[in-house]
Amino acid sequence: MLSEVSTVAGTDQIAMQQQITEVSFADGIYTVTTPELSRQCQSLVIASGGLSLPNLGATAFGYQLAEQFGLKVLPLRAALVPLTWQPADKAVFEEISGVSLPVTAEANGTLFPEDMLFTHRGLSGPAFLQISSYWQPGDNVIVNMAPQTDLVAYLVSQQQAHPEQEVKTALGKLLPKRLVEKLLELQVFTNQPLKALNPKSIQQIADSLHGYIFKPNGTEGYRTAEVTIGGVDTDYLSSKTMEAKQQPGLYFIGEVVDVTGWLGGYNFQWAWASGWVAGQYC
Repeated sequence: MLSEVSTVAGTDQIAMQQQITEVSFADGIYTVTTPELSRQCQSLVIASGGLSLPNLGATAFGYQLAEQFGLKVLPLRAALVPLTWQPADKAVFEEISGVSLPVTAEANGTLFPEDMLFTHRGLSGPAFLQISSYWQPGDNVIVNMAPQTDLVAYLVSQQQAHPEQEVKTALGKLLPKRLVEKLLELQVFTNQPLKALNPKSIQQIADSLHGYIFKPNGTEGYRTAEVTIGGVDTDYLSSKTMEAKQQPGLYFIGEVVDVTGWLGGYNFQWAWASGWVAGQYC
């Protein structure tokens, strides 16, 4: 557990990059021990983060310490993270890596209207980073590839105005052409003149693109995840001070706590706000 040890009040020494070997508590005093030093304090703030981006030094230290002092730690998983392809889908879609488009992505009743990005490994972009916080292994993600367009009305209008135009040409005005070619290859629709479409076939095309189903294989994991879902159960902490309810002087802040926000700075704000709150009381 590579961590930082803050000093006690009344000293001016800061010890960085210390390997904490023990944290003990007796008679209202915490003792933090490393191979090189020992520090004592009445208030101990754990700001060790989650498991995301382990190459930057993330560890399970905070969770282990919480459990040591009797706090519940909720199950952990990577979030705000790209989702990966099933092997069969990878063979198909990795050829259009780099293609992006505005979509809505939905899983477990939650929907995000953001951009989707095809990658060599899977699906990313804000829409899929957001939905990863709600997706569970085995779930489908339903993608509306034309959320701002009524495809039935659009195809009917194109059919009336350009009856000889091919389906792929009409769809290529709305969607990236490489994606349209891939969907044609997958037989999501057949390419034919618009005049050959009947109302049923137009509805089928619209339904397929407004509700395209991806079934991810998994996530890219903590290596690329921006946050960790789970952590110290908030029921065990004071919402006013961030102090452990049953362990005086012990505070948990930031991502080590089971609080996870959307993209857009919410997780930074939580870290700063919870740190400020703890600082008023510890």
